[in-house]
Amino acid sequence: MPVAARRGAAIEIVHLRKTFESGKNSVVAIDDLSISIAPGEFVCFVGPSGCGKSTLLRILAGLEEPDSGEVRIDAAEGGVRNAMVFQEASIFPWKTVGDNIAFGLRARGMARAQYTARVDEALRLVGLSRFRDHYPSQISGGMKQRAAIARALVTDPAVLLMDEPFASLDAQNRAILQAELANICEQTGTTVIYITHSLEEALMLGDRAVVLTAQPARIKDEVIVPFPRPRDTIEVSATPMFGELKLRMWNVLEAEVLQARREHEGV
Repeated sequence: MPVAARRGAAIEIVHLRKTFESGKNSVVAIDDLSISIAPGEFVCFVGPSGCGKSTLLRILAGLEEPDSGEVRIDAAEGGVRNAMVFQEASIFPWKTVGDNIAFGLRARGMARAQYTARVDEALRLVGLSRFRDHYPSQISGGMKQRAAIARALVTDPAVLLMDEPFASLDAQNRAILQAELANICEQTGTTVIYITHSLEEALMLGDRAVVLTAQPARIKDEVIVPFPRPRDTIEVSATPMFGELKLRMWNVLEAEVLQARREHEGV
C-alpha cells in the first residue's frame, strides 16, 4: 500500500461536549471529555449502553458537530482522514468482494490500473484473496466483516474508527477476527479508535482501555495495556495479569452500568 510505511494520526480531543435536543428536554451525551491519542495507538473505549460512545465516534468521523470543545487530527499528507467500520458489515450485496473493497478508491476517481494492487494487498491482509469475485451472499458473516475492514483500510486512512465491529458474530469467529485485526493494525500502524462493551476485547486489542461514565460520557479511568506486540490475543487472555486488569476495569465500570440501568428505567 505500501503497508510498512503507513503511520496513523495523532488525535487531540479537548473539552468535548455534545447535547441533543429531544422535545423540551436536552440530553447531554458527552461532557468535558479530553484525551490525547498518539500516532498508531489502538485505543478502546468501554462504557455502559447509551453512554455516548457511538456519539464520540460520529464526532471523530465528522458526522456530528460538537456543541463545544475541539477535535484535532494531525495526519500525514495523502490518503483520507478516517474510515469507519460499523457493527453490521455495511457492504453492497450487488457488488463482489473485490468491487466492494475498491469502492472508495473508485469514488475518488482512481483508475483500475492504479487501485488493483491496493485492493490485492487489502484482500491479502484480511485473508480474502480467494474470494475476490464472490458476492456477499456467498460468504459468511465473518468474511463480510473482514471485507468491510479491508474496504476501510484500502483508502489508507489516518484513523480507523470501529463501532463494535464484531458484536454480531459468534464467539469463535469473533476470536479469530480479533486476532486478525490485531495483526493487521500491527502491520499498518493505523491509529484505531475502537468502541466495545467487552472488557476482554478492550484488553486483548488495545494499547489503552478508556472507561467512560454513564451518560453523559466522561473519562472515569484509563488502563495502559501492558501486553507487548505482536500479541497473541488468546494467549494474552489466559494470563493472570489479564484477569487482574479485567477485574480492575469491572470494579470501575460496575457503578456506571448500574447507574445507566436506573436512568433507562426512570428510577
